[in-house]
Amino acid sequence: MEIRSSNKTLNLSSPQVMGILNTTPDSFSDGGQFTSPEKALAHADSMIEAGATIIDVGGESTRPGAAEVTVAEELERVVPVVGAIRQKYPDIWISVDTSKAEVMQQSIDAGADMINDIRSLQEPDALAVVAKANIPVCLMHMQGQPGTMQERPEYRDVVQDVYTFLNDRITICEEAGIRRENIILDPGFGFGKTLEHNYHLLANLNTFHQFGLPLLIGLSRKTMLHKFLGKQPADCMVASVVCAAVAAMQGAQIFRVHDVDETVEAMKIISMIQANQS
Repeated sequence: MEIRSSNKTLNLSSPQVMGILNTTPDSFSDGGQFTSPEKALAHADSMIEAGATIIDVGGESTRPGAAEVTVAEELERVVPVVGAIRQKYPDIWISVDTSKAEVMQQSIDAGADMINDIRSLQEPDALAVVAKANIPVCLMHMQGQPGTMQERPEYRDVVQDVYTFLNDRITICEEAGIRRENIILDPGFGFGKTLEHNYHLLANLNTFHQFGLPLLIGLSRKTMLHKFLGKQPADCMVASVVCAAVAAMQGAQIFRVHDVDETVEAMKIISMIQANQS
């Protein structure tokens, strides 16, 4: 399995680590640390050196209770960073974490290789932008909106409900002209889900392989870890790596993380185990 963008190909036969680069002042774990292009590029440097093959740039916090930002604010936070990374690293994959069509388009123009959308291209014109660009897109499941999603999330069957949603979005994307081989799926850990919902999804990731599409997993420093363990998000590196390893052993391919160095080490071990399975 692989994904392609422009002249790049990313082989997903072994786990790939996506480093999180938040250019926001209010993200739950690292808000305010990388708000200038210079600091953001320096952090990208360190993640690439640690082994990240994808850098995921985001300009809007999606933590529970987060306020929305304007298109202008998000463009100002994201596009210069994408351009700076692209100029310095022609071969690294750059993902942009956004739901806004204008941010998608300008990021693509600045050199982004893929879009990572928590709203699964449901915002105005988002489908058209991605279809025209012919680049990979990650569709994520979220119940509700970031500001209210954790108030009272309910499901008949969380695995089946997430599966049905993703199946519907795949159909809509294909009808809009997005090629199936450009679609990546994310079950959306922490987005409109209780602690129990999250662990049930993690225990049943194999269900989502029925689509035959890559799975992107974002568990790093999530509430399901720090709330469960009674720790601060930044103190959940070990828990984050353990959960990424659990997901990798179930066949997930892309891991969106804060702790790149430690996750890369874990994925090397996972790859070795998988290579020696009989």
